[in-house]
Amino acid sequence: MIDVLLIAGTVPQPAVLKASLDKFREAGATVRLAGLFDIADIDADGLDLAGLHSLPEAGAAHGEKFLKGTEKGSALSRTWKFVQRDRWVRSRARRADVLVALDQPAVYTVWRLSQRNRRADAVFGIVPALKAVADRRERPGHYALRGVYRSLPSPVVAARTVTRTARRGANGVYRKATSPRVLRTSVGAKAWRAIVSAPRVPDTPRAELAHRVSHSMSKGGRKAGASIVLNSAAARIADGALRAELLAEAARKDIARGHDDPKARAQAIKALLALADQRFANHDAKQAAHALSSALTLAFHRALHFDDLSSPLSSDTDGYMAPFRASKAFAALSAPRGRELPAAAGLPADRPLRLLVTTYSNANFLKPIMDRYADHPGVEIRFLDLKADDELRPLAKGGQRMMEYLLGGQRGFGNKVEDALRPHLDWADTVFVDWATNAAALFTLVDPGTTRIVVRLHSYEAWTFWPHLVDRSRIDDLVFVGDHLRDLAVDILPDLGEPGGPELHVIANAMDLERYQLPKAEADARFTLGLVGVSAVAKDPRWALDVLRELRRHDSRYRMVIVGDGLDPKASAAARRYDDLLREDLEELEAEGAVELYGRTEDVPGALTGIGVILSSSVRESFHCALVEGAVSGALPVVRDWPFFAGKENGARTLYPADWIVTTPTEAAERILEWTGSEERWREATAGAAKLSLSTWDWSVVSVEFDKLFLHED
Repeated sequence: MIDVLLIAGTVPQPAVLKASLDKFREAGATVRLAGLFDIADIDADGLDLAGLHSLPEAGAAHGEKFLKGTEKGSALSRTWKFVQRDRWVRSRARRADVLVALDQPAVYTVWRLSQRNRRADAVFGIVPALKAVADRRERPGHYALRGVYRSLPSPVVAARTVTRTARRGANGVYRKATSPRVLRTSVGAKAWRAIVSAPRVPDTPRAELAHRVSHSMSKGGRKAGASIVLNSAAARIADGALRAELLAEAARKDIARGHDDPKARAQAIKALLALADQRFANHDAKQAAHALSSALTLAFHRALHFDDLSSPLSSDTDGYMAPFRASKAFAALSAPRGRELPAAAGLPADRPLRLLVTTYSNANFLKPIMDRYADHPGVEIRFLDLKADDELRPLAKGGQRMMEYLLGGQRGFGNKVEDALRPHLDWADTVFVDWATNAAALFTLVDPGTTRIVVRLHSYEAWTFWPHLVDRSRIDDLVFVGDHLRDLAVDILPDLGEPGGPELHVIANAMDLERYQLPKAEADARFTLGLVGVSAVAKDPRWALDVLRELRRHDSRYRMVIVGDGLDPKASAAARRYDDLLREDLEELEAEGAVELYGRTEDVPGALTGIGVILSSSVRESFHCALVEGAVSGALPVVRDWPFFAGKENGARTLYPADWIVTTPTEAAERILEWTGSEERWREATAGAAKLSLSTWDWSVVSVEFDKLFLHED
């Protein structure tokens, strides 16, 4: 049935009304009538009305004051005043298919009602109304598509009432109108974008409504629109905090869906830093830290630096860090606080050196170091995993609390850190903190006294915000596993290269390489390529598969073994997108018998006995232990010129021999074909690579560098 609502500003003529209703009935319409009349004025017998409603009689429930207020003005304004307060009319008007003004005084009211029900036809007079009913009967499909917008108001009405709506939490009609069901449609999304950016809406309700609409758009599958609506609202907001919040949320949503917008992200970071500076100037350390934390977590989002094949930080370090370096709050966060006393020089004269080795959870690279100094007569060693310590774990996880403390707040937090770390600092002569993350930040929150602080930065940390929370003025020695990482760290943290900064060292990872010297399972191993460790997008295993394809064009005996866990597609949309493409590649090559997924194993030396060529296909690495382990095992090393560092002063080309390095899959295939064409040439090349690796990077060699570092031995 087609619902028709008639509005009358005067008493309708009985004969005209009856004739009109007969025609509506014949057309299959259900009709209701409301107007400025008393029920007694209408002879309802035989009219077949679905509803008859008197505005004055219903308005009496609002009291004498309301009725007196309606007496002023024209019939046109009186009609609307009654309807505004009349739930019966407004409820039926929202459900009506056709809104009809029976006379001139009702025209304005019908127009206003049509703004709240834009799927209805709004007409003046019986003839246009009958035409609208007839058209609906002839084209039901067309009008059915408009049904989803039953509760959707026009931008004009929404802009007029959005303040009240948002403050009430978008209840009632707006809760339905902003539902995912409505906002997944193009018309609904477009309408609400216009509503959220409508003029003359106060900042707070605009922001609240923008959040709601954006959330519903996301749930409705319009993820791009969810960001657009936040940015549109932010453009209309003067309040710095609300604007920064909306821009940041929009940027995070973009990143979450795998479509980072560098300009929008930069705008959000700039707004957050401006807010942090304002709050810092007002001595509001807590809120300044909140804004600064938002800016840092957005700038160092893992999807930007870990789940893609490039990073804006490494491609333009100065440009990327420029907004932070211009921020007063960030400058205060990174300001050197120094130490009252320098670290004690030399070794203790009357006892062994007390060495505290510490980290937060990740001790993967510490075992050879721990074993060496556990048996050293000149060293007394202790190990502290902050994550395993019930007192230190919650303190180390407080990144934003650390920021607040560094900005002048959270004195209680600082006292807790002091109390928890002081016994360790008082015992140790030297503290070796592995990974420049939260453990390093926590240890440098307090004055270490005369205890020497040594921190090792691998690679991961450089693309996080943690090094910016580490007080470099309280570090005596900073260790890197490669010259290229040292260069990057100095670019990111220029104070590292200034006088008074920590002493910088480059020492390779501790690796027991001799255990990888096992005979190859068979001579044909030279046709098997190995890729060990593919749990990160940065490993770029698809590049390695391109190498395999190039080789198989020449000789179908070439195949690849992939050792280790696969990617985590849940890490981010960017990681999921790469993983989808990788799976397609693997399915193609597995069908040909060209790829074997070996999986995770504790016996990597055993797995390498079947591998004759070891690949480093990564876009970035700190050192790439798996490559060197493969080389020692007798596999031919083939190293991609890691793109993150290619063309810079240091990189894969300066870390490894020049003849190991290639730039393209074609060059990699050429190197492999050249040296695996015969067993003799393959064994010749791999023997030289194994000898070089052992003499350069085995723990027996590298341990001497740690003795120099800890024990000052020449």
